[in-house]
Amino acid sequence: MKNLGIFVVIVTFLISCDSGNNKRVLSEANGRINNLLIVMKNSEWQGDIGDELRKFIAEPVLGLPQPEAQFEVSQVPLESFGSMFKASRSILKIGIAAENSFTINTDVYASPQKIITITGRSKEELINEIKKNSVSIISEFKESDLRAVRHKILQGYWEPSTIETFNKQGYSIKIPENYSKVEDNGDFIWYRYHLFGGNSMELISYTVPITSEDDENGNNIVATRDMIGEKYIPGQIEGSYMITEEAYTPHIFEVELDGKKAFETRGKWEVKNLYMAGPFLSYTVVDKPNNRLVVVEGFTYAPSINKRDYMFELEGILKTLEIN
Repeated sequence: MKNLGIFVVIVTFLISCDSGNNKRVLSEANGRINNLLIVMKNSEWQGDIGDELRKFIAEPVLGLPQPEAQFEVSQVPLESFGSMFKASRSILKIGIAAENSFTINTDVYASPQKIITITGRSKEELINEIKKNSVSIISEFKESDLRAVRHKILQGYWEPSTIETFNKQGYSIKIPENYSKVEDNGDFIWYRYHLFGGNSMELISYTVPITSEDDENGNNIVATRDMIGEKYIPGQIEGSYMITEEAYTPHIFEVELDGKKAFETRGKWEVKNLYMAGPFLSYTVVDKPNNRLVVVEGFTYAPSINKRDYMFELEGILKTLEIN
């Protein structure tokens, strides 16, 4: 009788779970950020269809000192697409089928996961579908990877209320706990994450008043950045400080961040009078209610190694910006 009671309890529990929200528990997706698994026939990957994909998937990331493709790509045919591959974070499925289609699915076999499927009725129509959706393919996979970065950040970050500059200026970003403070004086913050071999990832932030339409239109970003570098980021010898690399014009795009007009700037930094350089990414947000620009920036010092993934993680951190 006792065993029968236990059996009833177990069955009741299982029924209640099944009759609830019917959600499956997904395994954690595997694979690093900026890695893409392409599922398609070997012959199509090695031919014109694969060539069309490589035109934009292998495009170099802007602002890096050495060319680095947007994704590290692996390709498998459909018959090899087993359980191990199905747990990949980013999957692009390509093939000829009965109709032209472009579909996006999230968290199918694992989480976080993004699967994009593109089909065409012929090779020509499939190539047209790929061309037509190339921008969406990149943006969907990049946003999925940013979601993974944000998830990682939320596991542990410095409480913004403990950072003097954020308290005084009324804005914040979520800085991971593995970053250490270099400067926080109420007007300027600088946090650093030490990598191996003396390399590092850096975060800085500050505000400047809006004094002209040029400020609002992003025309003074480089001049402001160089002024801040001279004031707050000294080099190792007297008279040296960080500037925007003079031989390289940064790429500047108008975007939106925290619901406000902003400018994304990708370029290279260097230290005046010293042989030190690297890539940077900054967001300059037009905070009209407070008549100021809020600037958040990430940069790396990692000579002789690839920097794409470091800069991508910094992008994920910068995009946690919230202005009160």
